[in-house]
Amino acid sequence: MYSSHGFIRSDIGDVDVLYHDGVFHLFHLVLPNHDIIAHAVSTDGMTWRRVNNAMFVGDPGAWDDDMLWTMHVTRDPADNNAWRMLYTGLQRREGGRVQRIGAARSNDLMTWTRVACETHEPRKLQPGYPLAVPGPWYESRTDEGRQWVSCRDPFLFEHEGQRRLLFSARRKHGPLVRRGCVGQAVEVAPDVFEFGPPLHAPGLYDDVEVPGLYELDGRFFLLGSIREDVKVHYWYANTPDGPFENYADNVLLPKGNYAARCCRDDNGWLVFNFFSMTQADGTRKNFLPPPKRLAVNRRGRLQLKSHEAFTDRVTTTERANDTSRYRTVFDNPRARVEAHEDGVTLACTSGYELFVTQQRHADFRLRCRLQLNGSGKCGLVLRLDENANGYYLSLDLFKGVAQLRAWGNSATALGEEAFNYRQLQAGYFIPTPGEPAELEVIAYGQYLECSLDGHVLLTLVDEHYTQGSVGFYAESASLRVQNVIIQELDEPESELF
Repeated sequence: MYSSHGFIRSDIGDVDVLYHDGVFHLFHLVLPNHDIIAHAVSTDGMTWRRVNNAMFVGDPGAWDDDMLWTMHVTRDPADNNAWRMLYTGLQRREGGRVQRIGAARSNDLMTWTRVACETHEPRKLQPGYPLAVPGPWYESRTDEGRQWVSCRDPFLFEHEGQRRLLFSARRKHGPLVRRGCVGQAVEVAPDVFEFGPPLHAPGLYDDVEVPGLYELDGRFFLLGSIREDVKVHYWYANTPDGPFENYADNVLLPKGNYAARCCRDDNGWLVFNFFSMTQADGTRKNFLPPPKRLAVNRRGRLQLKSHEAFTDRVTTTERANDTSRYRTVFDNPRARVEAHEDGVTLACTSGYELFVTQQRHADFRLRCRLQLNGSGKCGLVLRLDENANGYYLSLDLFKGVAQLRAWGNSATALGEEAFNYRQLQAGYFIPTPGEPAELEVIAYGQYLECSLDGHVLLTLVDEHYTQGSVGFYAESASLRVQNVIIQELDEPESELF
């Protein structure tokens, strides 16, 4: 996984990824200073190498001399052989309270030059950067609403010859913490924007951050990151103009994942984002996890699939489909391991038991078919040590909930606080009780991922446990497990230097 940790605290922030000539170009913020837009490249979207920074804050007195925020890189509409970066800037003399959108250009994606700025005021039907949000539809002054002006996180969407600029903004009216919306402006000529009313205003959130609009299977899907729950949500429409609706569960990426941007490569769409291990402020211990494939399922919902690049990292493959592969941990007399065709039955009729493999694993991918018999509880254990400390993946196949926990001894605490129990992440699915489920779990460095029936439910970063046994648990339940395959993966490289 990629991060921007150095000697002093610096962490990756909002990202944008572009694929060109077989190379992924990652542009990202560096927190907490927000003083550069960093640039890294990769051939597989997994392992990155930093190259020269794309942008630095402006010189003193410039409109962007305080901070640089989220960016978006596309082809330059004035020159199809060049590139344009739209980015957010803040000014020191205003205390960073007014956000504007500027532009930079490049012929090679490596060297960027700011577009000359002509004005600090809203312009209509005239070229000029930076762009400032106008007043009729949006908060546009620091003496209204949030006491700052939201005009950030630009995203350029092109459809049938029309270029539409989306950005994070706030409506002028309504409850203060419900004004967040996706603003829009049409680019009527290169670098000439005509602002219009919000593209989508949920009426629910303080902000809809890092918006992005994508067409898949003839439908238009709008992504946005929500600070209230630290998740990536989505909405859908039949036209790029909306109106945008949402399903009962419109979470694309679970808690801790933020600022998602999609990138099209040779095989379809990939979703990139950063994950924050300290979700309270989102500026510490941030990582770029491996990307996920974006698809539309048969019910019309967006879903994420595990990146096929993991297959290229498989070094060995073993099958764990016979009883000799498993041992019990708690010696529960009500537990049993029985053989059946293509797998085993792991049962514990009263109480709780762990059934783990004999081998220890660090970086691996586990795949199996799993079926719960009865009405008890079941799940997996990952990287379990000799004291049963490790990761516990709970699978509620009746309610449709997957939860990953770090559970074990505390190294320093005593008494009632002698154990460590952390709920790391939860994901939700539509259950089919009594039916087998295809399960895939990846542990890759600090990255953990869980997929059910090909749909990524959990994707997170955690540093508690690094290696140990792998297996299953049953609590007053019988678990039929088939086609268990455990594949060792190459040790991950966080960055190529």
